[in-house]
Amino acid sequence: MPGVFQLSVDEAVKEAAAAKADGVNAVILFGLPDNKDLIGSAAWDPDAPVQTAVRALKREVRDLLVITDVCLCEYTSHGHCGIVEGDEIVNDATVAHLAQAALSHAVAGADIVAPSDMMDGRVAAIRTTLDERGHEQTAIMSYAAKYCSGFYGPFREAADSTPQFGDRRSHQLDPGNVEEALREVEIDLAEGADIVIVKPALPYLDVLAKVKDRFGQPTAAYHVSGEYSMLKAAAERGWIDEPRVMMETLIGIKRAGADMIITYYAREAARALSR
Repeated sequence: MPGVFQLSVDEAVKEAAAAKADGVNAVILFGLPDNKDLIGSAAWDPDAPVQTAVRALKREVRDLLVITDVCLCEYTSHGHCGIVEGDEIVNDATVAHLAQAALSHAVAGADIVAPSDMMDGRVAAIRTTLDERGHEQTAIMSYAAKYCSGFYGPFREAADSTPQFGDRRSHQLDPGNVEEALREVEIDLAEGADIVIVKPALPYLDVLAKVKDRFGQPTAAYHVSGEYSMLKAAAERGWIDEPRVMMETLIGIKRAGADMIITYYAREAARALSR
């Protein structure tokens, strides 16, 4: 992805400070551990990259909202989002580890934890774990309507999280199914999610609009790596006016109902809006 890089903690602090100066008031962190294992144990290691970055950002970048992605796919040696037995992901064992990971992020100082795994019951488990350990003020931003999409490819390559076997159809949503997405959002809100995410954004603007209309709760949209990379590729070939198309794209997502947008274009968009 042009302009997107893996960063060490010190470089992430510099990037976040520069983004804050541009007008970006929040960041979401993903981690790449030095070592991976079958259960993704680095996900809840207090000295892992995400936890270390959270502490550094809270210490060094004033008034920055810090969100952390909570999943196991970047930490497991097999690349799946949870604990695998045979060819199946085991839901409940995975949820227990996700709650551990979310707690470790909250202890480090994260303002919001964002479970992206799509396991059943993980929002309730995370909410209970956080509350029991004194982190009632840590919010949950749930990837509630996360579709099994081909648009994640560039991110999976960058994060080294492509599954070594099978796919994620057992827990991510069928692209043709809207009602299932609405049910998942309703469940996550009932379990304690403060914000829900629709992912990807552009192919699912109808889902985004329906989620916002039906529930009226804080709703985010994730403008994902494939969507971003396609615009970059077209711009490199001179096929589009990139600044114009970037803003048209983000405005379309906002118009469909997004209260917030997660995008690799954040700094570019913030600079454009400040002019």
